[in-house]
Amino acid sequence: MSTDRPALDGNGLRQCLRIAFGGLTGLVISKLMGWNYGVFFTVFPMFLLAMIPVLNAHVVRQFLASAVLTGIEVSLVTGLTQHMPLINTGLVFLIFCGRFRLMARGPMFLFGANGVLTLSIMFHFASYPGVDVYDLVTSNFVASVLAVLIAGLMHWLFPDVAPRQAMARPAKPEAQVRHETLMGAVTATLSFATFQIFDLRDSLSAQMATVLILFALSFPGAQTSAFKRAVGALLGCNLALVMQVILYNQNHHILLVILAYWLGLMIFARLHLLEGGGSAIGFGGLTTLGILFGQYLAPHQDLIYSALYRFSSMAVALIATLAFMACLHWLLNRWAATRAHDRDPREIFE
Repeated sequence: MSTDRPALDGNGLRQCLRIAFGGLTGLVISKLMGWNYGVFFTVFPMFLLAMIPVLNAHVVRQFLASAVLTGIEVSLVTGLTQHMPLINTGLVFLIFCGRFRLMARGPMFLFGANGVLTLSIMFHFASYPGVDVYDLVTSNFVASVLAVLIAGLMHWLFPDVAPRQAMARPAKPEAQVRHETLMGAVTATLSFATFQIFDLRDSLSAQMATVLILFALSFPGAQTSAFKRAVGALLGCNLALVMQVILYNQNHHILLVILAYWLGLMIFARLHLLEGGGSAIGFGGLTTLGILFGQYLAPHQDLIYSALYRFSSMAVALIATLAFMACLHWLLNRWAATRAHDRDPREIFE
């Protein structure tokens, strides 16, 4: 009897296993070593294995070069201008402009995207008094190197069964590149500034959500990404709550936590690949589990409050970000030099 149930091909199954075991390896190593900023060690392997289906020298160079450069930028900008908010914010904007321009052009998309994600997290942490910037930068670099090693190991353990087709990137008009650059840089900078002004130091996941939807590089794409990310985060939070109920007060048993985490990763990795491998519901669920388990789970701390707060704060942040992007998209399309070649922004008001 035939069935219409979707299934993974050979390459998809191997990548699913790479994502689940790679994300698990990052969590286990960071917990056993007692390292700070566990979000780096859980999210980086997922990002590298889920968003980049192949691993080659070009990918490794971009990923590690981004880690080195972001460490230098955060150290200098935070160390020299933290007491001058306007100058600090201006420099953050210029740095984001450079990254989003690379993303908009295409060949260095990974370098730009990883830089945007990492810079958002690091500027968020480094802006608060009492944070050891050296420890933050070191954790980021160690996590990046570890993510590359984990990705290499996973590709060796679970290699593809067939060659993958390279994706061709169409050429963009310069006006489109300017539009995407300004859209991303202005929105990411506003997100950074807002979270500092309102002292939202416990809302890292919400800030990350406002940045990840910018990877679509357009307002229509961000709308779709925001909805799917919200659904993914809701599913991830609910799954984390179910795991917490099942574990009850046994979350200090590392083997039980590992099993629950791995099962969750397998579920969302499969969904991620069935969706086509983009930043959608599956990837939203993956990063939600990575943040909750990597950053907030401790032997005497449960995930219930963190999961509920994560989704509520993220929903508010995404709605506010999309409203701002709608206005910015409309404004940029008023000039030919920054006009996007996608849906007319006036359609969103009709």
